[in-house]
Amino acid sequence: MSPLHLHLLFPLSLLLILTTHIQATGSASVHNPKLPPPPLSSSKKFEGSSDLVNLRYHMGPVLSSSPINIYIIWYGKWALPQKILIKDFLSSISTAAPSPSVSEWWRTVSLYTDQTAANVSRSVVVAGEYSNLRYSLGTQLTRLSIQQVIASAVNSGSLPVDHRNGIYLILTSGDVIVQDFCRAVCGFHYFTFPSMVGYTLPYAWVGNSGEQCPEVCAYPFAVPGYIGRGGTVALSPPNGDVGVDGMISVIGHELAEMSSNPLVNAWYAGEDPTAPTEIGDLCEGLYGSGGGGGYIGAVMKDREGRSYNLNGGNGRRFLVQWLWSPVLKACAGPNALD
Repeated sequence: MSPLHLHLLFPLSLLLILTTHIQATGSASVHNPKLPPPPLSSSKKFEGSSDLVNLRYHMGPVLSSSPINIYIIWYGKWALPQKILIKDFLSSISTAAPSPSVSEWWRTVSLYTDQTAANVSRSVVVAGEYSNLRYSLGTQLTRLSIQQVIASAVNSGSLPVDHRNGIYLILTSGDVIVQDFCRAVCGFHYFTFPSMVGYTLPYAWVGNSGEQCPEVCAYPFAVPGYIGRGGTVALSPPNGDVGVDGMISVIGHELAEMSSNPLVNAWYAGEDPTAPTEIGDLCEGLYGSGGGGGYIGAVMKDREGRSYNLNGGNGRRFLVQWLWSPVLKACAGPNALD
């Protein structure tokens, strides 16, 4: 699931190193900006190895069939450059790029296995798209009506029913209001009910917060007004679109959790499967080494001042949160400094 932005345990020694030394990396520099977290926050993040996290396997499936087929439903009005940007991120999961890369970031997800020792697939493709331009269920959606959006797409034949390899990604445009959006979630994943869709299919929803709450769901590319008045400046998004650049980290968060816990009975911490703490939740808001105490972690900044931590295909750059590693028992990402 997707709690908002959380606090981190922070190693002071690494902070001193990072704040007194900027390391050049080609045309980019490394920086660790301090951005106080937004008001809605809690404490679940662990940068260093921790025995406090009881992430357990509950015997359910992971997405091990290859490739993982993503079927995108564009709900509302989307500009072509926005669609291309999101699809470039998704295709980067299985595309080689200079390190640190999106495909290296996905390797953490691929460490998760099912009871047969089958790993989450490292091959991810966009297998189909459907544009719901007419807002067929209106501009205000509930969690259940999102399933109706999926039902409309598959029952009309616009998208196939892919039981074995398919996951469905519903992306709502900035003018669509979704239940709990901005207040409690920036995105979520679950599975469809046969009574509503006719099938049990893993899906995720993510909304474009650019118009509604960028300071919550596109953070750190926007900060709450009261923070900005204190002199803190939001980071510049790597692709120039606050809403969509912010969505990409949420999309990565939900895809990682859906792949390791598609039916909410595989990998999660806690005893309540209706509110599990998953591999993205544990690292929400952490993007590099030395994160915590208001610091997002060490990330790169290009010559134009745009911040990123991953390279993707087509020359793209992205800022995507870290994920919990079952091997390191800590949050991990390919841009780690140690």
